[in-house]
Order: sequence, then structure tokens, then C-alpha cells
Amino acid sequence: MAAEVTYHNRRAVQLENDILRLTVTVEGGHIAEILDKASGVNPLWIPPWRSIEPSTYSAAGHPEYGANVESRLLCGIMGHNLCLDLFGPPSEEEAAAGVDVHGEASVVPYEITASGAELTARCRMPIAQLAFERQIRLVGRRVAIVEAVENLSALDRPIAWTQHVTLGPPFLERGATQFRAPSVKSEAIAGSPQNLELFTGEEVSGGVTTHLMDPGQEQSYFTAWSPSSQLAFGYVWRRADFPWLGVWEENRSRTHAPWNGLTLTRGMEFGVSPVPETRKQMIERGKMFDTPGYRWIPARSRIRAEYHAGIAPARTIPDTLDRFNALILPT
Repeated sequence: MAAEVTYHNRRAVQLENDILRLTVTVEGGHIAEILDKASGVNPLWIPPWRSIEPSTYSAAGHPEYGANVESRLLCGIMGHNLCLDLFGPPSEEEAAAGVDVHGEASVVPYEITASGAELTARCRMPIAQLAFERQIRLVGRRVAIVEAVENLSALDRPIAWTQHVTLGPPFLERGATQFRAPSVKSEAIAGSPQNLELFTGEEVSGGVTTHLMDPGQEQSYFTAWSPSSQLAFGYVWRRADFPWLGVWEENRSRTHAPWNGLTLTRGMEFGVSPVPETRKQMIERGKMFDTPGYRWIPARSRIRAEYHAGIAPARTIPDTLDRFNALILPT
């Protein structure tokens, strides 16, 4: 079943089956909700500030979202947002030309069509000259997602492409929620706390770490488990598509607008890039741990990726892919 709704002050489209409800915003295309109906818990992050449509944002009219290159993104961000064709900030020149943090995909309007338990969201990025399509299908406790990126220009080009999955309360609890992921090498980004164990037990704020997924496994994943809700949540993807997992935390440390010292959240960001940085930095870095840090998309070509999310009751954290799949895959 699919329906057009208003969700936290935003135009959105919802899919439902007997177990899950999934919500996608029209502007920005954010997967704002993967709700377990039995418990009423959505693990994805809904910011504590009022959400507005990015198309209505102006720096003069909306100082409550700050006054920087993040503000248009932050005014409408929810849950799982897409970083394309940037993962990180624009350069000063790109910002002056209208490019936002993490690129256009998180702020442009999407054309969304839905029927039954399936949804397709499409957008065009006029500055990046890219077209994007995301197909979503509900299968029991599993959310199957297929994405395609099309290069509309006549030039081969490098791109960042990251799934910025962000978790929040009530699923995320300081010192309680646990995480697992099969990484083989990790590094704290400059200025971030050394927090490489993928737990929330330490009281750290604003930390950013990057993790190289195990090249010996065809599929990569992360799982998260909430003891209070007794729910396991996670994503599964092909390691060849997205070899990196970035982990970002905010623990009420940012006191400027719109954060205002109120936000507890953790980003589990899997993609083709290890580090959020400018386009120039991404290209000059090239690799980390001998693994590429961006992906090429040839001229007038289309590339695709498929991944899955799921949520299910669990008494302990599923610490292997087999155990997580046993919870979310149809029997």
C-alpha cells in the first residue's frame, strides 16, 4: 500500500506492509522512516528541529538553521540521505555557485511513483549533470533498494556516492546501543576521537572514523541493536559497490544552530569514499589503504548498485551477516 502524506511538516510518500512502514520525502528523497509497526520504533534519525522543504529555505529568512553551506541540507535532512556527487563540503568556488554540502541529491525535488509495496524516486541534478533513480520494495522485514546513477554529460568523471544512514533516539541510546561491521582497517579522521570499536559506550562527540570493509567478503553490512526496544536494524550491500563505512557521532556537543546542544545521533555511512572532503581533496587523495576513494562514471553512461535494509526483534545483536539475514529474510 502506498500513500502521499505529510511527515514532520514535509511532503512525503509512504509504503506499508503488515510489518513495516517506510517514508520517503519528496524534496531531498530522504528515507526518513523504516518503522517497525509492532514496536512503533523507527531507528532512523529525525532531527529535534522543525523540518522544512529545502526549496523554501533562504539564509535571510531561516537563521535558525545556521548560516553556512550546510544550512540548506540541515533544514530538511532526515534519516538516510544520499551524498552524490560529493561526500563532504563544496569548495569556496562551488559554494558560491550554489553547491551544497554532500551535493544536490539531498536537496533537489524527486518525482515519486508508488504502487503496492514498491516505490520509484527519480531526480535530476542540473549542476552535476547527473540523473538518479532509486527503486524501493518491501519484502516482509526487508527493504530491497536498487539505485542507478546516469552521467548526462559528454565527459568521464569521478564521483562520490555514499549512503548517509543516520540513526537516532529512541533506538539510539548513549552507552547502550551496539554496532557491528566487518572492517579490516580503520582510521580516525584528523580532529576526531579515537573510537574504532563501533560502540556507543564511550562518551565522545563529533567523532568521524573510516573503516575499510573486509575484501574477503562479497557482502558487507552493519548491524545495530537496541537493548531497550529489543530490535536489530542494519544494511547489507555488495562490498565491490561500497568498500567504505564512515562512522560519525554527535553527542550534544554542537551548540550552534540548528544543533543547539540537543542532538544525539550516529551516522553509518557506506559508500565509495572513505572521508567526507572536497572534490579536489577526494581526487588528490586517490586511495586509502590501497583502495580507491571515488568511482568513475563514463560519459553518457549509467551505473547501478543494490543493497538491503532490515529490522527485526532480537534479544542480542546479530554479529554476523548470516544471523542478521536469518532475522530479516523471508522464510
